Amino acid sequence: MSNANPRRTFIKRALTAGAAIAAPGALASRVAASPRQASGVGALDHVAVPMQNADAMIPFYRALGFVVREGANIVSVHFADQKINFHRPALWQRETFTLRAPAAAPPCGDFCWVWEGSEASLREAIARVAVPIEVEGQRDGGRDGGDAVGQSIYIRDPDNNLLEFIRYA
Repeated sequence: MSNANPRRTFIKRALTAGAAIAAPGALASRVAASPRQASGVGALDHVAVPMQNADAMIPFYRALGFVVREGANIVSVHFADQKINFHRPALWQRETFTLRAPAAAPPCGDFCWVWEGSEASLREAIARVAVPIEVEGQRDGGRDGGDAVGQSIYIRDPDNNLLEFIRYA
């Protein structure tokens, strides 16, 4: 019969495992970036595109349920931990404004959101903005390295950017 204290044995094993994980490079081999993932990239923070019609775009995105924050030069549309910065014309049309793609002009956005609600709730959101559905159907999405299949509905915003809402099963 062993005289070892089970709690003491557990603590020793936990400390040993913690030390192994804390050792330089010990964890790297287990969580190394996949061949499809750029090393060091954790997530997409935001995308920025020029906007033409702020008076129509702001209520459009609010009606779809997005949090919209307005600034003097930028209107930001928030979802989860990401956002789209729409640059107002006064900003992107300035010759001195160079932090953008040189040829970017509305419409230049093609955005895809994962819709976590039902198909009916998506159609209700689209009905609130009163725009036609461009295309809908089964599509390969971005999940699982681009191998996941979902159902998509495409619409256009007031600047004519393409918006895709994909629902995964």
